[in-house]
Amino acid sequence: MAPYMNRYLSFLLFLADESAAFSPGGQSARRTGVNLDADTSSTCQPRPPSSTRQRQSARTTSIGPLHLSKNNDRARMEKSWENMMGEDWREFRAHLVAREHAEEEMASSGNSKVKQRQSSKEDGVGKFITGAISSIFSKGEKRDESTEDSAVATEAKAKEDSTDIFDGHAVGGATKFSTIEGFSTTCDDPFMDEEECHIIYDEPDVKLDKHRWAHPLFHVEPGCILVANEKLGGVFHQTVVLIIDHNENTGSTGMVINRPFPGQLIKIASDTESNIDLSLKMAFSKAPVAYGGPVMQDQFSTLHGFGEVMGSKKVCPGVYVGGSSQLMQEVRRNNLHPAEVLFVKGHAAWVPGQLTREIEKGVWYIAAASADLILRYAGAPVSKEDNPSDLWADILSCMGDKFENIAVAHSGRGDERMLP
Repeated sequence: MAPYMNRYLSFLLFLADESAAFSPGGQSARRTGVNLDADTSSTCQPRPPSSTRQRQSARTTSIGPLHLSKNNDRARMEKSWENMMGEDWREFRAHLVAREHAEEEMASSGNSKVKQRQSSKEDGVGKFITGAISSIFSKGEKRDESTEDSAVATEAKAKEDSTDIFDGHAVGGATKFSTIEGFSTTCDDPFMDEEECHIIYDEPDVKLDKHRWAHPLFHVEPGCILVANEKLGGVFHQTVVLIIDHNENTGSTGMVINRPFPGQLIKIASDTESNIDLSLKMAFSKAPVAYGGPVMQDQFSTLHGFGEVMGSKKVCPGVYVGGSSQLMQEVRRNNLHPAEVLFVKGHAAWVPGQLTREIEKGVWYIAAASADLILRYAGAPVSKEDNPSDLWADILSCMGDKFENIAVAHSGRGDERMLP
């Protein structure tokens, strides 16, 4: 009972500190927030009429303190709290996928053992017939030796067949979750049944590397990645695209995350046409820049793992887009290093139904991946198991099975390359 009680008590303490996380100037900050789609723009918007401003002011005043925008410290705290509580549902799903994969391998291994046993039985029958015929013409002492060998083989086979039966999991329709109704169980959590307790609290039989995991998906969702088919050419050759928004009625948007430019923001933004604000350019002068896609290449967006600051969007646990003005404040306060924010130039877009057709034709492999893989070029840590210069091949390798074979056969060019 202790694990879930600790979680609830910690959450109550978190709520107790909630009021301290709001800044007194939250209302004014909310009114001057930047748009996610143009968070690096210096373009001024036209000033609304005075009557409109008065209505907006009255509406803002009536909102009250519960609707104030959270400040950057709170956003950072929430992200840290999420990591401490282990609330990443994508990791939980990845663990279940890994467990299913392990069970499938065990089942296939079991089937091969059954086939081997059947084959040994057939061989035993053949040897028995052969021995019976030969025994007619053999001496009595050879007959005794054959009988003794047969008895030893029968005893060994009986031991092999009964190896796993005494654990009780497969006897009379029982499973490892079967219990006697009415008796106390090992699950003390009143909000879960016995099977859910085993899934949440038992020591996992499959270890998941939280830094490095990826698995295939059968649907598109915000926060998933599209891994280019090895046959795809053009600007999307061997790219990894992070899906930001997906809707069957309005279309989809995403950004390429594995095409870093050879240079930092101060150079890229100065050498190419862009709408980036001068203050951002100076604050993030040493920030990395990547090619995001062929659409609106004069626009920059930001990819980071700092937290859901004002003006940003949480794409998936640990991964955020936008909020560059707030991130700039954190850089000036030395709470954030510029290398931990990836400036993405341009993006990818699909009209309704277009992405679905491309996936059906095999253009993309859909996958879920860890936040550290997604943020590879946004300051995420790199381990010795990683291939730091080829994210496309790295993710395919993590997906395993046929995808690992594709990575081995087609990797080599790496992420840093001249665009066609």
